[in-house]
Amino acid sequence: MQTRKQFLQNSLAMAAGYSLLSGLESVSAAIPAATYYTFDLHSHPGRLFSVRDTGLGEVGSLKTLNDMKRVQLSGAFFSLVADSPLIKLGATGVMVSGKFAPGEAWKEYLRQLTVMKDFLKVFSIELGIKRKDLTKVDVTTAYLGVEGGDFLEQDIENVDEAYLHGVRSIQLVHYVPNQVGDLQTSDPTHNGLSDFGKQVVRRMNKLGILIDVAHADFQTVKDVVSLTDSPIMLSHSILEMEADRPIAKRAISKEHAKLISQTGGIIGAWPSGFNKSFEEYVENTLRLVDVVGIDHVGIGTDMDGNFKPVLSSYDQYPSFAEALKAKGLSTDEVEKIMGANAKRVLNTIFKS
Repeated sequence: MQTRKQFLQNSLAMAAGYSLLSGLESVSAAIPAATYYTFDLHSHPGRLFSVRDTGLGEVGSLKTLNDMKRVQLSGAFFSLVADSPLIKLGATGVMVSGKFAPGEAWKEYLRQLTVMKDFLKVFSIELGIKRKDLTKVDVTTAYLGVEGGDFLEQDIENVDEAYLHGVRSIQLVHYVPNQVGDLQTSDPTHNGLSDFGKQVVRRMNKLGILIDVAHADFQTVKDVVSLTDSPIMLSHSILEMEADRPIAKRAISKEHAKLISQTGGIIGAWPSGFNKSFEEYVENTLRLVDVVGIDHVGIGTDMDGNFKPVLSSYDQYPSFAEALKAKGLSTDEVEKIMGANAKRVLNTIFKS
């Protein structure tokens, strides 16, 4: 197991290497200053949540951050994974094993939070918590998200604690069934949002935390939409196609997608292995636009945590923007997908 001290020492060494690497790249491949806002609705830079298990997370982090800074990504949700000790990626997808004992999920959240904040400090990445942080175009700002409401442990006050820690988005469910709501990949246990889940939605609205309904089943999303008084996000998914596609359970119907747009919210087009190619991902993003409208689509890469991604580096962001233009979208429409829609939603959600 890697200690926090070891993590910091290794990260500092790599940060020095990063500075040198960045300098070399600036000579060989200068990138013009960003002129519009770009955002990733869902990322796992370096899969930091797995540092405890492998000690290799920081290596991926260095590359991913290098990519972010090279293309001058304006912002991203850096997502903790609440149920990570209970899930494992196998040959047929994600497998779930065991369940948390009382107190373990919150303890795991605090561990990941500490690792993430140390990581941001080492690499001089600012944490975004207010509207003013959304004004930076060419400097990457991190916004904290948590994937899965397991860490709340049925204590509504933990939502307030998370807000004070800087968390600005909570994805209600992930892969392990929890006490908040039902998910796409397991049989329902609450028939939508639980009573506790309804409390969570109201409290997140009150505090200014963006509700993320990725991984939630249709009824749970429907229940959220009936309660929320703020826009919501579905951070990473794509419209359903053939039922035998990889991870097809994670795709959504047109009706499911329209629920998000009804709130004024946003869907992050997901470049997972559900798509057969980068080119098909572009087409599937445009399919989303056709269903919910240009104002409700963004990008949710699931970077460093995705299944066979067809967009696997932030270096591909400029190519994605150009591909959308080649398909007939205007500059303004492309900029909405690349980040302006995300900025609008966050400006609406944040209370100050």
